[in-house]
Amino acid sequence: MSDLRIRAAAAGDLDAVLAFWKAAAEGTSISDDRSGVARLVARDPEALILAERDGELAGTVIAGFDGWRCHLYRLAVHPDHRRRGVGAALLAAAEERFVRLGGRRGDAMVLDRNDLAHHAWRAAGYAPEPQWSRWVKALHTG
Repeated sequence: MSDLRIRAAAAGDLDAVLAFWKAAAEGTSISDDRSGVARLVARDPEALILAERDGELAGTVIAGFDGWRCHLYRLAVHPDHRRRGVGAALLAAAEERFVRLGGRRGDAMVLDRNDLAHHAWRAAGYAPEPQWSRWVKALHTG
């Protein structure tokens, strides 16, 4: 995994991220447009985390923190890079960010029909909360 680079997205990455989500993510969101992602990066420059391998975008996750709760969105790994630790590295980076900011629990929005994602979230230690249709994990803060 030494060839995997994890970094925050910059304004120049927006078009590549949007194209990536069309190819690698299950479905799209109403906020999957340039202005929506630009607002995210402008408001919280560390929230959109990218994984690159050999200069190619391999995965993304949005690690949003509102000062109280930690929210995970858009965990996506390109099919050519799956099962190679990309998702785990992205979630580790997101969780490190949350702990650094004082967050105590990560909530993940996961499509009910996305069985592949369910496996990945379970492997990362998250569990479904059926009453809320989200997946959660307590974060260790020290």
